[in-house]
Amino acid sequence: MNASLIRKTILSAALVAGVAALPIATVSAQDSMSKDKTNQTVPDKAADGWITTKVKSELASTKGIKSTDISVETNDGVVALSGTTDSAASKTKAEKVAKKVKGVKSVSADGLTVDASK
Repeated sequence: MNASLIRKTILSAALVAGVAALPIATVSAQDSMSKDKTNQTVPDKAADGWITTKVKSELASTKGIKSTDISVETNDGVVALSGTTDSAASKTKAEKVAKKVKGVKSVSADGLTVDASK
């Protein structure tokens, strides 16, 4: 009977300590999230991730664009294309494809260069 009481006491103490630690963990998580360099919310980041994935997918399925040479980054709905294309026409086509994706506010292809040797 004594051992059972000791076990129950230890279990209760562990449970209380675990529950008491939850607010501390929540504050720590909020502090680490507030240190994020962007002011984006989780839904905004998810939307940007979806846009990036969709633009990459559209580029990969478009004839005349070598999508493996193009990087896509999205921030607040603004898509930035970088890398190389084999012609000015391919660069323009990549911009147009990206602009058609739902949720894209604008497209910057300043980082996309033309390399005719490709």
